[in-house]
Amino acid sequence: MTDSLDQIFVTLKHWLLSGLDDLLKWLEVAPPGWSMPLVSIVLSLAPILMVFPALFAITTVLERKGLGRIQNRYGPNRVGPFGFLQFAADGIKALIKEDLVPRAADKVVHFIAPVILVITAFTVYAVLPFGRNMVAADLDAGLLFFFAVGAASELAVFMAGWSSRNKYALLGAMRAIAQMVSYEIPLILSSVAVVMITGTLSLTKIVEAQSTHAGLLPDWFVFTPWGFMGFTLFMIAANAELNRSPFDLPEGESEIIAGYFIEYSGFKFALFFLSEYLSMFALSGLGITLFLGGWNAPFAALDFIPSWAWFFAKLLALIFLFIWTRGTLPRLRQDQLMNLAWKFMIPMVLVNLVAAALWHFTGPGWMRWLTSGALVVGAYMLLGKPQFESKDIGKRTYRFAD
Repeated sequence: MTDSLDQIFVTLKHWLLSGLDDLLKWLEVAPPGWSMPLVSIVLSLAPILMVFPALFAITTVLERKGLGRIQNRYGPNRVGPFGFLQFAADGIKALIKEDLVPRAADKVVHFIAPVILVITAFTVYAVLPFGRNMVAADLDAGLLFFFAVGAASELAVFMAGWSSRNKYALLGAMRAIAQMVSYEIPLILSSVAVVMITGTLSLTKIVEAQSTHAGLLPDWFVFTPWGFMGFTLFMIAANAELNRSPFDLPEGESEIIAGYFIEYSGFKFALFFLSEYLSMFALSGLGITLFLGGWNAPFAALDFIPSWAWFFAKLLALIFLFIWTRGTLPRLRQDQLMNLAWKFMIPMVLVNLVAAALWHFTGPGWMRWLTSGALVVGAYMLLGKPQFESKDIGKRTYRFAD
């Protein structure tokens, strides 16, 4: 019973394929050889195209209601029954608002940019394992595919800013590119530590490497010194890659109005909004796969719960972390943003690679915890203290008009 519930979606796909094959035989139709693999791909991708946009809608409601509570705002919680009229109004506005394109804009590029951004966000889901035997494309280089395809989002952001023929949009795009390139380095290097330990780029095999329960805690990489630091750096870099608070400088309304999508309205603007959340789900899913055991249960006694349920439970926990961060932390300045990436996170993640190597070659025992942990903590103390105690920044004073 437990196994059948765990594999219910895999079984359903095989049943549909078998039923289609039997139907074609009954009709005495000989389909071309490429048709059944194509149907299999469609059946694998269809749930992704339905589940994650639905999760986007749910997350939007939860985030705005949560931020409304944190920041004491009325709309999301008090307009209409349970505040839902606020979301209904915003959704209707996004669908029917007039699509205005600047006269001097490159209309083709202006139209393509949000489309590419959404397609890129959807494509990376193909290699994420959502449960046992639940991956659309089990590639040997799945991690490489994820980062290679995800890099196209930077091109789409620049296309949106450049094609608008607006200086604020172009400035926002350049800010976004500088930020995304800077933080993509620690994002990728934090993942390299996992590749070093497992010896594979396959996301399925990385999950399998964390499926054991040797002690009280599961053998997830986050429960090691290098894994905990790698996961922390990964999540900070992911937040910056998504341009979410406190790293939302490309959309700094107090400085450049709305950043690279200032000239977008209506459904095109909604596509930017959708791509941000799809990318957040994808990066959260990758963090779960690399550091939090993927679809594995935290304890062997809980293996009766379906693997896909564990994956989405962890995903919801990380989504809550993103929402909590957005409602709590203030926006950084541009110099603080770049200093954090180049003077702290990149050196820290390089040290973390050495800590992972020490963990691997030291062998089981307390010595690996001592050497790897001491290196990580020592590097954090040496690199972090100078960055957060800058002598160039004086005490802030406020002056008010008489």
